[in-house]
Amino acid sequence: MVQPYTGNTTGGIPGNLPAPYYWWEAGAWCGVLIDYYYFTGDDTYNDITTQAMLFQVGPNNDYMPPNQTKTEGNDDQGFWGMAAMSAAEQKYPNPPAESPQWLALAQAVFNSQALRWDTTSCGGGLKWQIFTFNNGYNYKNTISNGCFFNIAARLAMYTGNQTYAEWAETTWDWVFRVGLASPDYRFFDGSDDTQNCTSLDHLQWTYNVGVFMLGAANMYNFVSSLPLALFCKLTLNVPCQTNGSQVWADRLTGVIQAASVFFPNGIMSEVACEGSNTCDVDQQSFKAYLARDMAATIIRAPYTRGMLLPWLQTSAAAAAKSCSGGNDGNTCGLKWTTGTWDGIYGIGEQMSALEVIISNLLDTVPGPVTNNTGGISPGNPSAGTSVTSPSGLDLSPVKTSDKVGAGFLTTLILLAVLGGAWWMVA
Repeated sequence: MVQPYTGNTTGGIPGNLPAPYYWWEAGAWCGVLIDYYYFTGDDTYNDITTQAMLFQVGPNNDYMPPNQTKTEGNDDQGFWGMAAMSAAEQKYPNPPAESPQWLALAQAVFNSQALRWDTTSCGGGLKWQIFTFNNGYNYKNTISNGCFFNIAARLAMYTGNQTYAEWAETTWDWVFRVGLASPDYRFFDGSDDTQNCTSLDHLQWTYNVGVFMLGAANMYNFVSSLPLALFCKLTLNVPCQTNGSQVWADRLTGVIQAASVFFPNGIMSEVACEGSNTCDVDQQSFKAYLARDMAATIIRAPYTRGMLLPWLQTSAAAAAKSCSGGNDGNTCGLKWTTGTWDGIYGIGEQMSALEVIISNLLDTVPGPVTNNTGGISPGNPSAGTSVTSPSGLDLSPVKTSDKVGAGFLTTLILLAVLGGAWWMVA
């Protein structure tokens, strides 16, 4: 997977993959390497991973580098943000103190995208593209909103800040209300906002299911661990929490059940394109993200283990059989259902096979951390709260951080009140 990378060579650009791979996939590639270190402890590739992750942050430390912003979409930025979020959760080594930190980078992506939430059509949602001059600006796609939901839910879990959870709820509700997801939890590709999202592209992709599955798992875990719920359980022994965790458990179960469409014979398949041999260079990597999110879901919501782990196991075994091609004898193929190498190869195929195989090591690693359970990545709730032009110029400050900051303050006050009440009861 690393062999074709030239970003660490003379004349190369750190964080860029060679043509024909787009910038977003380089961020996803970094995410796979962060997972690789997490599951194996092998730090061989940490230097090039950290170099790539920091080189592409852009002048405002929000993954809006000037060399990419003219073509960058919300989903592109989101994949870099999710990689930074994984680094924070998995205690990937922190950058130098003078560099932007992983948690702050994820917060910057969230904040910059929250500013783009668009209510001029379809009742809300993120557009696919950021700037009006890009093809696709009038498309509201599921993956852009899914990445935003995913990051919001994971930030809620990591920081304990209710504001992130509220954004996650808002995004989830909008996706289902507008029809990007069906009542039985099938996620579609997107919709045209010039038609007020009244028509849909009904293609289903693995990565859409993955980002929503993991976001739902984090929301399930977050609601189950709210300070008020813990206080009531530990001191008053009364259920003063709402049934939010059951709501998210039901939602998560629905997502997993609907994901069965991607597992013919129990083996993961990109069903929209593999059978017709039409998977493009992007789609050839999509299975990596579902595999990664399945493993993280098991950790965040252990009740899902019986549903998800068999799929991970059979898919990993099948992927290993596909990694038997090429001149080196270990080049991986696209279709894992064939029982052998199918002659299709590339960085995306290597990413997918590596991710599904290492995901089976989930029982050998500690779970993801939070600010309260050993997290080491410094955050910045105001990161990314400026509007950036395509040229990278800062046009004007926009202080949505006030609301996020207020969420932190509210949480601190609640903890203080609950702590005092606990002391009085004790």
